[in-house]
Amino acid sequence: MRDLPGQVPPQGAAFDTDVPARLDRLPWSRFHTLVCMALGITWILDGLEVTLVGSLAPAIAASPSLQLSETQVGFTASAYLVGAVLGALLFGWLTDRLGRKKLFTLTVLVYLLATIATGFAWDFWSLALFRFLTGAGIGGEYAAVNSAIQELIPARRRGQTDLIINGTFWAGGALGALISLVVLSPALVDPEIGWRAAFVVGGALSFVIMLLRRFIPESPRWLMTHGRPEEADRIVQGIEAGAEAEHGPLPGPCGTIRLHRRDHITIAEVVSVMFRRHRDRSVLALTLMACQAFCYNAIFFTYALVLTKFYGVENAHVGWYILPFAVGNLMGPLMLGHLFDSVGRRPMITLTYGLSGVLLALTGFAFAQGWLSATMLTAAWTVIFFFASAAASAAYLTVGEAFPLEMRAMGIAVFYAFGTGIGGVVGPSLFGWLIEGGERTDIMYGYLLGAALMLLAAFTEWRLGFAAERRPLEEVSEPFCARPT
Repeated sequence: MRDLPGQVPPQGAAFDTDVPARLDRLPWSRFHTLVCMALGITWILDGLEVTLVGSLAPAIAASPSLQLSETQVGFTASAYLVGAVLGALLFGWLTDRLGRKKLFTLTVLVYLLATIATGFAWDFWSLALFRFLTGAGIGGEYAAVNSAIQELIPARRRGQTDLIINGTFWAGGALGALISLVVLSPALVDPEIGWRAAFVVGGALSFVIMLLRRFIPESPRWLMTHGRPEEADRIVQGIEAGAEAEHGPLPGPCGTIRLHRRDHITIAEVVSVMFRRHRDRSVLALTLMACQAFCYNAIFFTYALVLTKFYGVENAHVGWYILPFAVGNLMGPLMLGHLFDSVGRRPMITLTYGLSGVLLALTGFAFAQGWLSATMLTAAWTVIFFFASAAASAAYLTVGEAFPLEMRAMGIAVFYAFGTGIGGVVGPSLFGWLIEGGERTDIMYGYLLGAALMLLAAFTEWRLGFAAERRPLEEVSEPFCARPT
């Protein structure tokens, strides 16, 4: 039985709710499309901004006002990732305490202001600071947005939707590559003005996100697990009304779950779940996140430097090589995403990580031997990251599904932070240093390290992976409030 209007169960009191079952039975409706657009558009703008950094790296390094070395360019990428680590931890904790809606509004505001400020950087330290703050906003977005999406999308389509939304990062990547072709063309705009304008315009576009998110409600699952079942019920009723208007009467009665009212959980409880109750899942989450973070950030953030230093590609033409790279990354989740719900998480994650690792090792060896032209190397990255993109998106999906609802955002934040800190921060700095050395063999060792990490992730998924496809979140990991306090 649902709670009567006006009732608020006291702390520890039991109540029954059918909110999860009602959300999972819903047919796809305009509401779900709005959720994907308003929350998922962040990844498009993030991809736009990050790709611009990769494409603009040579122009930024050559800026007369900044005068950066390749190593300093690598360190600015690392500053972005350090900010993402700390932002994820802070905003992830706040997301579980204060709610999804408040935080996915705050984090996009931080991202917006910091990205615009990047266009006005005057030296290495100011650039690094603004990149740090931009990363903090994006880190918070990963926690707030991923948790909200997973809690609002029906279980039978959760995997595919999550992968596709994370994959749209690369739609922004393709757009960023095209923009770079304009802003880096000396015939059209002064490169010193062009790269600055790209950041300012990209950040200003984030205003669109803030307008769209006004129409997204608080997660009913978050309200439910925080002892506010009436608010959750009202929101679900509104979603159901819209779905019925589109599709007619909804399926019959839903099952209920008995919960106990709690305001929040303690850090001690979070630690207990991660290191005792779901220790294997914690090992899996950390491995998947760290390995994909190293592979992605090391290769992508420094690819423009490889093109200009080893292949003599002009700064103005780098975007032509980034564009197919981005398209391959986008197509992976789009074409493979449905298999993560039908074939299953474990076989598909193992396959995508494993293929990425093998192909990366072969490409690294061919690069060191000088067998690959710039076009051939780009084609190789396009194929590799077709699989790696689906794998990386699945890492975020796995982390979100692995832990109870009350710590979903914090779980995403912790493993994003540790994974990015271990794999992502080191990667760009290491590759920047290797590229500055100018030896192909040294860079090959970096590629081989990335390949070994992807194969390690594939093995770990095969051993520790768990079935979450088409299952309610509350069944995959029991909420804290399902147990009496």
